[in-house]
Amino acid sequence: MMPSNRRFVALLGVLLGALALAGCASKTDTYVERPVETIYNVAMDQLLNGDYKAAAKSFDDVEQQHPYSVWATKAQLMNAYALYENRDYDASIVSADRFIQLHPGHRDVAYAYYLKALDYYIQITDVERDQKVTQQAYDALSEVVRRFPDTPYARDAKFKMDLCRDHLAGKEMQIGRWYESQGQYLAAINRFQAVVNNYQTTTHVPEALHRLVECYYALGLNDEAKRTASVLGYNYPKSKWYDATYGLVTTGSETPKEERGWFARVVDPFGLF
Repeated sequence: MMPSNRRFVALLGVLLGALALAGCASKTDTYVERPVETIYNVAMDQLLNGDYKAAAKSFDDVEQQHPYSVWATKAQLMNAYALYENRDYDASIVSADRFIQLHPGHRDVAYAYYLKALDYYIQITDVERDQKVTQQAYDALSEVVRRFPDTPYARDAKFKMDLCRDHLAGKEMQIGRWYESQGQYLAAINRFQAVVNNYQTTTHVPEALHRLVECYYALGLNDEAKRTASVLGYNYPKSKWYDATYGLVTTGSETPKEERGWFARVVDPFGLF
C-alpha cells in the first residue's frame, strides 16, 4: 500500500472513532443542575401522587445536587419515608440510620427512629416462620420508647411492642407444642416456662401453664403439676385452659368446680389439698 493510502486509512480510522464517541456521548443524559426548591417540590408531587420510587430518587437528587442546603437534610428523611411507602424496607432502614448518624440532635430524629421501627414491624411474618424480624422490630420500638418517652411515637410504639411480645410468645408456644407432641417434655417445659417468665402480659400464658401441667404429669412430677395448676386457677379462673387443667388434675371426681365454695376455689382452686 502506498504511504498516501496508509495516511488516508489512518485518518479515516480516527474520524470513525470520533464519530463513535460522539454517538455514545449523545446517548448519555446530560447532567443539568436544577434549583433545590424545584427538585424538592417535584419529589413532593411524586410522593403525593403515589409514585414512591420516583419520589425516593428525586429526594436523593436533592442531596446529590445540593448537599449543604437545609433542603438536603429534609430530603434525607423524606427519602427514607418514600422508600418505606415503596415497600423497600431494607433500603428505608439504611436511609433512616444514615439520617440518625448524620443528625443525632435534629428535631425530627425521633421520627427517624420510629420509621426504622416501622420498617421492621411491617415485615413481621406469621409464627410458622422465623421471628428474627419480630425481635428486631421489638428492639427498635423499645429504643423509640426509651429515647423519646413523651412523644406520640412512643405511645404507638408501646402498643406495637405488645403485639410483638404476643407474636414472640406465640412462636415459643408453637415450638413447645411440637416438642410436647414428640415426647420431648423437658425441651417443651423450657419453651412454656419462657412464655410464663418472659411474656407475662400476653394471651399465651394460660395455655403455657396448662401445657406445663401436662408435661409435668407426663414426667411423673405430680407435685409440680399441682402447683402449676393452682397458679393457673388462681390467676386465670375464667380461662378455657383453667377448665381443661381442672379436668386433668381431678380425673375421676364427680364434683364440678362450680359447686365448691368461693373461698375454696380461691385458696385451692383445684381441690388438690
